[in-house]
Amino acid sequence: MNSLLEIHKFSLEFRTRGGTVRALENVSLELLEGGSLGLVGESGSGKSVLSFAVLGILDAAARVTGGDIRFAGQDLLADNGAAMKNIRGRELAMIFQNPRVALNPIRQVGRQIEDVLLRHTDLRGSKARERAIECLSEVRIPDPERRYSAYPFELSGGMCQRVMIAIALACQPRLLIADEPTTGLDVTTQAAIMRLIRDLGREKGMATLLITHDLGLAREFCDRIAVMHAGHVVEIGPTESLFKSSAHPYTAQLVLATPVGQEQLENLAAIPGNLPDLRRNDLPPCRFSERCEQRSEACASALPEIAIAGNHLVACHNPRMGKSA
Repeated sequence: MNSLLEIHKFSLEFRTRGGTVRALENVSLELLEGGSLGLVGESGSGKSVLSFAVLGILDAAARVTGGDIRFAGQDLLADNGAAMKNIRGRELAMIFQNPRVALNPIRQVGRQIEDVLLRHTDLRGSKARERAIECLSEVRIPDPERRYSAYPFELSGGMCQRVMIAIALACQPRLLIADEPTTGLDVTTQAAIMRLIRDLGREKGMATLLITHDLGLAREFCDRIAVMHAGHVVEIGPTESLFKSSAHPYTAQLVLATPVGQEQLENLAAIPGNLPDLRRNDLPPCRFSERCEQRSEACASALPEIAIAGNHLVACHNPRMGKSA
């Protein structure tokens, strides 16, 4: 398979009244056509910020300080914004965390799907309405003709999330970014939404970038996983390889903190400490070093990139070579 999304040594900061927040530093990722990549890590690791950079919807305070982002060979940071407006919603689409906030509360959900179709396709009038109803049917909303005229407040959280997915998939994008798509949903609805995203991705040959703090969810639905900590990608590799041979100390502790099956809560291990303040001028090269039990003098030097096996990479001076979490 060919590369669809390539992020190379991408760095980003925010200028704030409290100082400069170094949100992302030298982030490199690759997502293949039709592939699925899970982006995991604690809240504040930079997962959502990275997705906003891909879509070109960053806050005005953001400043790119290095690297590039390419989608199907096109440099997304080089255009003047017009090209991105044509790509966003048509080839690149996103499911946001909170559908009740993302959806327009005073506009019928069917009309909101039509808005995307009118912007990116030649469909008009009854044809656009038919396609919008078809989109609702594709995400398995019962009685889609009637639901077309519903407002978000008339739908459950799970139904609103399905509407968000229908909007994202209306133009059959090549890449879907799902940012915490199961937030606020009950366990049964979470599973149904994730199966829906996975099945639609397979049917349409669509690549998926799943952003989540739930490592277990990423393990079940993604081919590969990238682990982020404080703006760094610390480990990336095939899902089972990463779970069986977690090389970075942070990844290993994330795995130990993830419940599996009927495991008792007392068997789970919390990760000590907190994310560093990214406004600090003295941030260490490894932003996990101050929380790490395996740190050494070498951790004060630039991060290496070590290949564990094949395309399983880790950025650590003291990786857990050949160890299982």
